[in-house]
Amino acid sequence: MAGGKETPRQKMIGMMYLVLTAMLALQVSSAIIEKFILLNNSLELSSGAANKLNQETVLKIKAAVEKSGNRAADVAVIKQADEVRKFSADITNELNALKQEIINKAGGGLNEEGGIKNPQEEAKVAELMIATGKKGKAYELKETLNAYTAKLNELSPNKFQMLAMDGREDPVVKGNKEQRNKDFAELNFESTPVAAALAVLSQKQTDIRRMEGEVLNYLASKVGAADVKFDRILAMVSADAKTVVAGTKFKGQMFIAASATGITPRMSLNGSPVKVENGVGLIEFTAQGGGYDKEGLAKRQLQARITIPTPSGRDTTYTMNQDYFVVKPSYQIETGTLPPLYLGCANKLSIQSPALGPLWAPSFSTDGGEIINSGQKGKFTIVPSKAQLNITVSNAGSVLGSEPFRVNKVPKPSLEVRVNGAVFDERRGAPASGTRSIQVIAVPDESFKNFSPEDAKFRVAQVEISLARGTRRITGVTLNGGGGSISSLAQQAQPGDRYVITILKVERQNFKGAVNEVEMGNQFRQVTLY
Repeated sequence: MAGGKETPRQKMIGMMYLVLTAMLALQVSSAIIEKFILLNNSLELSSGAANKLNQETVLKIKAAVEKSGNRAADVAVIKQADEVRKFSADITNELNALKQEIINKAGGGLNEEGGIKNPQEEAKVAELMIATGKKGKAYELKETLNAYTAKLNELSPNKFQMLAMDGREDPVVKGNKEQRNKDFAELNFESTPVAAALAVLSQKQTDIRRMEGEVLNYLASKVGAADVKFDRILAMVSADAKTVVAGTKFKGQMFIAASATGITPRMSLNGSPVKVENGVGLIEFTAQGGGYDKEGLAKRQLQARITIPTPSGRDTTYTMNQDYFVVKPSYQIETGTLPPLYLGCANKLSIQSPALGPLWAPSFSTDGGEIINSGQKGKFTIVPSKAQLNITVSNAGSVLGSEPFRVNKVPKPSLEVRVNGAVFDERRGAPASGTRSIQVIAVPDESFKNFSPEDAKFRVAQVEISLARGTRRITGVTLNGGGGSISSLAQQAQPGDRYVITILKVERQNFKGAVNEVEMGNQFRQVTLY
C-alpha cells in the first residue's frame, strides 16, 4: 500500500542519515559532506516515489467511490483525501523553498556543474535557521511541521509522533547529555553544513509522504464500508448436544456460513453486548438456575440481536430467539450416606456428580477444619477441628449446596497383655517361674482402623509393672515401649503372687506423622501367677 510502511530502501536511507549525522558530530573527514549530498538526493527520490504512489491511492479511492454510486459518505472520503494531499503538497513546497534558500544564502548558490558552491558552510546555516534570539526559520518550521502532524492525527486512528521534536522529546537523542537540552532548531541546524541541512529537510519530506500514505490507506478502507460484502467463508457444525451417552445418537447440522470483512457487526444477547472477533460473536455467560421441573430442567430463552450497516445508510437489525435448558446441578457422596468423621484425622471423601459429567469441576470448603485436595476430581481429605461442620460444594465457582457432618472423637484403643510374646489368658494365669516378659499392646477400634488406617497407629509408650503378694507390693519396674523383660521381678515371684500393670502413657501417630498422647484414664491390668 502506498506509504503505509517504510520500504527497505527508505529504512536504509534513514539509517544512513543517522550514521552520517553521528560522523559529522565527530568531525570526520570532509568526504562526509559528499555523502550527505548523495543522501539528500536519495531522500528526494524516495519522497518523489512515495508522492506518486499516494496519488495513485487517491485515484483508486475516487474510482471505488464512483463504482459504489457516489454515496454521500464515500464522497466525503474523497474530500478528506484531497485535503490530505493539499496539506502535504503545501508543506512539501514550503520545505523545497526553504532548501533553495539555504542553497542560495548559505551555500553560495550553484556552480556551473549544478553543484552547491559551499556545501560545507555551517555558520550561515545557523544564522539562517537559528539566528540571534532564536528567531531563525527553524522555529517557524517546527510549528508548521507539528501543525501538519496534528491535522493528520485528526483523520487517522493511529496517532503519529510530532515531526519536529526538541532533544528532550526525541527518543534518538534524549539519552545523550550533550544533545537532550537542545531545541529542534539547535539539534538539527547547529554546527550543520549546508549538505546536512538539506538532508534534514529532505528527511522531513520523506516522513511527510509516509504519513500521508498511511492516512490515505485508512481513508481508502472507509470507502464501501457500508456495503455488506460476504467475503469470509466459514465451515460450521452445530450440534444439538456436545456430550452424548454411548449408544445414543449424535445429532446436529453442517453448513457454510459467510461474514463480511468490510463491516463490524454489533451484537447483543439478552440486552448485553457480545464480544465480536472476525465477524463472529463470542457468547459466554453463567447459566442461572431456579424454576426446575420434576425432571430437574429449567427452560430458558436466548434473545439475540445483530446489527449491521447497509448500502441505504441505515442500520439493519436481525433478531432471533433460541430455547435452551438448564440442568439442576446435583451431586452425591460416594458412600450414599453421610459417614461419621473423626476429629483431627484424615477423613477421605469422594463427592461426584454423574449428572454434570465432564462439566463436573468441583471445589470444596468447610467451616470446621482443613480441606486437602487429592488432585483427583471430586476426591479430597478433610481434617475436622470441631464436633460438627459443614462441607460446601461448588462447581466452576457456583455453590451447589452444603452438607452437614457430625464429627466423632477418635475411639480409644483396647489394651492387650502379652506374656512371653503370647496373648495372656486371664482364666489360666501364668507360671511364676516361667514368666520372663510382659508387653501391653494398644489395639485400635476395628471400624476406625478400616476408615482411617493412617490415623489408627497406637502404641503403649510406658508402663509400670509391680510384683504383688497379698496386699503388699514387693517390687516393681517402669518400662518404656509398653513393656519388656521382667527378669528382675521373676526371681522373687512365687505361685499365688500377681503382676499389677499400670499403663502410664498411650500415644497415637496421625497421618502427618505427629505423635500425641491419648487420654486413657486410670488403666490397670493383672497377671496372676501359679
